[in-house]
Formats: sequence, structure tokens, C-alpha cells
Amino acid sequence: MTEVVAALIWDEDRFMICQRPAHKARGLLWEFVGGKVEKGETKEEALIRECKEELDVIISVKDVFMDVVHKYPDIMVHLTLFNTVIENGIPKKLEHNDIKWIKIEEIPKFDFCPADEDILKKLMER
Repeated sequence: MTEVVAALIWDEDRFMICQRPAHKARGLLWEFVGGKVEKGETKEEALIRECKEELDVIISVKDVFMDVVHKYPDIMVHLTLFNTVIENGIPKKLEHNDIKWIKIEEIPKFDFCPADEDILKKLMER
């Protein structure tokens, strides 16, 4: 199983979603920014690194919002989504096709990665 981390980044009543590059697995689907935990990293360290690499921002990692295990045809992931805050920087599209800030009621307008479905349901129940 692959350990993956992601950031739930809030800006008042909106949160950030990122559109995967077309050439990657699950291309053009929307997701939370993040990626794989590398050997020797904590989940928090991996998330800080991924946000720097993909968005050029420094985040502070708060508590865990939710854990999900999902089996894709090509990979099984254990996804840990953390509540986070941008401490420094303005998000840039270094990795993703697009970045958006959306409100919870806008979730149905976007096609998300299947691993995010339970997370999105929990957000909509708030």
C-alpha cells in the first residue's frame, strides 16, 4: 500500500482543489494537493514538501481531517488528508493543470479522483 498525504487548505469559506495534469494517471480529475510519502519522511514533512514543490507555498499542518484507503486499478493508496493553512506564498500552478478555490456547495460541479469521494461527502455533511 502506498502512503499518500493531501492538504485541505482553507481560505475562509472556500478550499483549494487542483486539477491533475492530463498526462498523469487520473488526468484532468480534481484532487487535493499532495503526494506520496517518501522513505524517511513523516506524513507532515511529506505534505510540506509536496506543497512547496507543487504550489511554491509554505504550509503549516494542523490535524487530520480524514483517512481513506482506496484501491485503483494500478495502485492501492492510504490517503491522509490534513487541515492546513498557507503560511507564506501565493499558490502557483507548478504541477497541476489548474487550481481553484471552491465553496462546499460547488463540489458537485467538479469530477474528483475516486479516492476523494468519501472526503467530499464528509465535507458536504458539515
